[in-house]
Amino acid sequence: MSTEKKKLAAAEGALDYIQAGDVIGVGTGSTANYFIDALAGIKGKIDGAVASSEATAKRLKNHGIQVLDLNSVPGLPIYVDGADEATSHRHLIKGGGGALTREKIVAGASEKFICIADDTKLVDTLGAFPLPIEVIPMARSHVARQLVKHGGIPELRDGYKTDNGNLILDVHNLTILNPIDKERELNNIAGVVTVGIFALRPADILVLGGESDLQIIQ
Repeated sequence: MSTEKKKLAAAEGALDYIQAGDVIGVGTGSTANYFIDALAGIKGKIDGAVASSEATAKRLKNHGIQVLDLNSVPGLPIYVDGADEATSHRHLIKGGGGALTREKIVAGASEKFICIADDTKLVDTLGAFPLPIEVIPMARSHVARQLVKHGGIPELRDGYKTDNGNLILDVHNLTILNPIDKERELNNIAGVVTVGIFALRPADILVLGGESDLQIIQ
């Protein structure tokens, strides 16, 4: 089965967790796009969606799904998003699509975080995928120097600005043995908005598309 078909299977599998009347938090990226397309088929069942990026909001609206401001809803029963890497402990690296800060906010506001991905994203240790870090522009060089001290090799995502008007440093050469501690550590660097480690608020359920069926880790 192709990677794209695995992503589609995982996205469709997430529909099983949606209840009538839910407001759905929706992530950003290729697998999240498959989920949005699948969600359109049951849009009459839900009360709307909260988007983690401008791109996601646009895709939801194009499907006729009402997009709500997070501040206008009392809470989110469920958040569905992809990942660039995931472990069996449901710790993630996210942010390849550049929406990590808003994704982290929506994940934090949700009661249940469903992470959807193809099974190639499941790893023993996080860090082979370059870690995205959102940075205030004036702090770019300072943050980069601090990341080098942590053993990373930061690379500016050239020509890219987040929906928040900030920059992304993609950090290579990190082996993240303790994701919770590393998330706290890197978040404390002055000028960092947030890092793409999702361990303090991990996924509650991983839905992984495989060769023949779905793998569920919870």
